[in-house]
Amino acid sequence: VTEELYHKTIMTFGACSIYSSLHNIYIAYPSADKTSIYRIYIKDNTITPEAQGDVPGQVLNQFSMDEYDSHFRIATTTWTNMTTANNVYALNMSMAIVGRLENLAPGEHIYSARFMGNKGYLVTFVTIDPLFVIDLSDPHNPSVLGELKIPGYSDYLHPYDENHLIGIGKHTTEADEGFFAWYQGVKIAIFDVSNVSNPLQMANYTIGDRGTDSPVLRDHKAFLFDRERKLLVIPVQVAEIDPSEYPGVVPPFAYGKLVWHGAYIFNITLEEGLSLRGTITHMEHDANIYDSNYYIQRSLYMENVLYTISNVKVKMNNLQDLTFMNEITLSLSSEPVRTP
Repeated sequence: VTEELYHKTIMTFGACSIYSSLHNIYIAYPSADKTSIYRIYIKDNTITPEAQGDVPGQVLNQFSMDEYDSHFRIATTTWTNMTTANNVYALNMSMAIVGRLENLAPGEHIYSARFMGNKGYLVTFVTIDPLFVIDLSDPHNPSVLGELKIPGYSDYLHPYDENHLIGIGKHTTEADEGFFAWYQGVKIAIFDVSNVSNPLQMANYTIGDRGTDSPVLRDHKAFLFDRERKLLVIPVQVAEIDPSEYPGVVPPFAYGKLVWHGAYIFNITLEEGLSLRGTITHMEHDANIYDSNYYIQRSLYMENVLYTISNVKVKMNNLQDLTFMNEITLSLSSEPVRTP
């Protein structure tokens, strides 16, 4: 059997995000006040540019785009008259806008988005985190079904099931000035959206103090979740504040120092929420704690073995009790050490 490689060169302005369905690739390109979308049709051995359209505002990432029931949906943030607003648009296959929901959360911008069937979920933020539930059952008339306002925000939303979401972001403390908030530790939350008019936060877990970070906030591939195994794994760089440095009450703007990095492994269920199963680190005793080569970037499991991966090693632990099994040292190219 001879396999042929089918390809076509297509000239566009560029791409900031790409979304692909079974038969369409959507390429989003931002300009000053709009996002241009190119639809490229793929079937069998044909690649055909079929449509192009524009929507107001800027798209965040590929999770802000989706195709469902012959319509393309996209969430954007617009900047007008020195302020922001957020929008959801539905387009037909000719890339013409057929439905719009505009001016959500003025003064804020989108931190994360997720489309699931005939609903969409948006997180915007400035001082608190509104989680919007959007009705998209009629693409010509999208509407807000409900919203939840809680401290913090989610940079990444992941489906737990059709009625629940996992959010990964930051806990926050509102500033005394009232028009912004101070980021704190990394926050994991479970949201119940079964009652669309009244979404709820079922459970949450905060790691570390201000300065704590996770690659999941920028790269969803660092996130590992398996509902059947009740497993959630995220890599984290943990910062902690020394209270002795702040006599009395620790101010919300206080920045912690890096004390640990590795992977947090959780049990996650709707009944019991989030419980820490344990942690794994690649840090060695004589290594510089700020050497980012030891930061875990990915995790995966095969059978009953959990693998964590950094630039310097692949580590294997028992998936059930996290006992050490083995590790493989990787050759390390000369890279700069990240310092605080």
